[in-house]
Amino acid sequence: MQFHHHGYVSTDPRVQPAAGVGIDRPAELPDTVDVLIVGTGPAGMIAAAQLSQFPGITTRIVERRGGRLAIGQADGIQARSVETFQAFGFAERIIAEAYRITEMAFWKPDPDDSSRIIRTARANDDPTGISEFPHLIVNQARVLDYFAEVMENSPTRMTPDYGFEFRSLTVADEGEYPVTVTLVHTTGELMGQERTVHARYVVGADGARSGVRQAIGCTMAGDQAFHAWGVMDVLAVTDFPDIRTKCAIQSGSGGNILLIPREGGYLFRMYVDLGEVSGDDNGAVRKTTIDEIIATANGILSPYTLDVKNVAWHSVYEVAHRLTDRFDDVLPDDVGTRTPRVFIAGDACHTHSAKAGQGMNVSMQDGFNLGWKLGYVLDGRSPESLLSTYSAERQVIAKNLIDFDKQWSTLMATKPEDLADPSELEDFYTRTAEFPAGFMTQYPPSMLIGDATHQDLATGFPVGKRFKSAPVIRVADGNSVQLGHHHRADGRWRLYAFADAGAPGERSALAEWAEWLQSSPDSPLVAHTPEGSDIDSIFDVKVVYQQAHSAIDIGQVPEAFLPATGPYSLTDYEKVYAANPEDDFFEQRGIDRAGAVVIVRPDQYVAGVLPLAATADLALFFRQILLPARVPVTP
Repeated sequence: MQFHHHGYVSTDPRVQPAAGVGIDRPAELPDTVDVLIVGTGPAGMIAAAQLSQFPGITTRIVERRGGRLAIGQADGIQARSVETFQAFGFAERIIAEAYRITEMAFWKPDPDDSSRIIRTARANDDPTGISEFPHLIVNQARVLDYFAEVMENSPTRMTPDYGFEFRSLTVADEGEYPVTVTLVHTTGELMGQERTVHARYVVGADGARSGVRQAIGCTMAGDQAFHAWGVMDVLAVTDFPDIRTKCAIQSGSGGNILLIPREGGYLFRMYVDLGEVSGDDNGAVRKTTIDEIIATANGILSPYTLDVKNVAWHSVYEVAHRLTDRFDDVLPDDVGTRTPRVFIAGDACHTHSAKAGQGMNVSMQDGFNLGWKLGYVLDGRSPESLLSTYSAERQVIAKNLIDFDKQWSTLMATKPEDLADPSELEDFYTRTAEFPAGFMTQYPPSMLIGDATHQDLATGFPVGKRFKSAPVIRVADGNSVQLGHHHRADGRWRLYAFADAGAPGERSALAEWAEWLQSSPDSPLVAHTPEGSDIDSIFDVKVVYQQAHSAIDIGQVPEAFLPATGPYSLTDYEKVYAANPEDDFFEQRGIDRAGAVVIVRPDQYVAGVLPLAATADLALFFRQILLPARVPVTP
């Protein structure tokens, strides 16, 4: 964490100075806003948290409830999400309070007595070490609390507007605020009264029964598995030995349980198989009582018993896999003729089973993807065409998720004797670990993703996939740090230069690249950084030398990597790194020793890999995305 560059800070450094619309921010929902987000679920809150970092943009997020969520349904936090939490500054705190999954146990009928279950296998939760961050379990409500804190501590001082339910919207062909939204008060003296808000853009993050989705004519297509599950968060006494381990339990009676230990050391969740549902059930299975769910769980766990003392939450649901035809309000016939004004995210776009722990995780990546793009367009940094990439990128990801979840949920509901192989469930879990962890996402080439022509220069940073961190040594102080952990959700692009420092007095390729970046009119820094702003306000430029940090003379480091920042033009020394000789970054990530430039988007995805000499290609890439600098960015 960096602070003091605007003057000495004696209070909590996570609280940024109020700026722009955060100064004298009105408590009441205004009549006009730049972005109106409907729904304070994971997708809506992360989009709001990202937009809160843009001081000149008025964003409001409305919620029909009268206050914060007390207990949420989702609880699985995949490693990719924890990486994202690091970008927002709360990964370490949420890790400290969460339950950490390190392995999964598999229980099946005893071959000698099918009325009993026995443990048959254990699987490492992250067998390949794909992330330095863990797989966590923590209630959705706490995740939302952390995002709310980020918003409130941001320059815009954003807080949710509770007590407003979405009713309808219309989109005009013209006007500064073309989207007219009708809301209705759900609490207080004004309960039942309508309220109209005019917005430039609207984001519908209002769940599986999304009113925003219906308003823009999106349709959910898919199928229902006709299989029901009871889910319960409970405090209980049991003799089941793996009660604090994630378990897939398949019983001889045909019923199954997915056991998820929860945070705090005592609470746990059980997804209890209630069996197949008749097509003419008409929702009757949803009336299954908690006592019936507990009884079914005890039957599956035999010979072990479960004595439930307290039920924190329970529900019954039927597995359904559905996906919308688009994620914005642009009809297929209108693609390319106009840009979107209304977007949907999270469960409003895609629904699936809860047992792969993907709903909240994928929803947050929806919101992260959309949030910075809206910020760039509204801040005058990018053309409106940038917004069309949201639906194009995220719909494919949701389709892949649903295909995966169909396989996993089907296996979870299959009787052990009907599996093609006795170890099919645990083999699938291990073989596909990268997907549920959130690391299979790879965006195809577009205006935001370059081609892979130079991928051989950095094989460990596949173009279109997330930037995978690794340890480096900070030259200024010799500290070992994770390079990717400095990628904050501040809306900036990252340019990482990997190179040889060169011999003393030698004119290196890195020095030439840095000089071009600092002074050429074609350089992205020169062309797209507003006059009067810090030189790193749009681009965070870092260098990683292949030499040991002790061999680097900080006084000889090019100025591009030692920018002046803040009103006192202080030097930022946290952009110069070196490989650790004992854990060589270049070797870990397949970086060419001759040098490479890795371009990373504000949402942490690799947008391109280029040689140091390809300055024209670097300039062209950003000319397609960013507008020439016109107005200063609010500090």
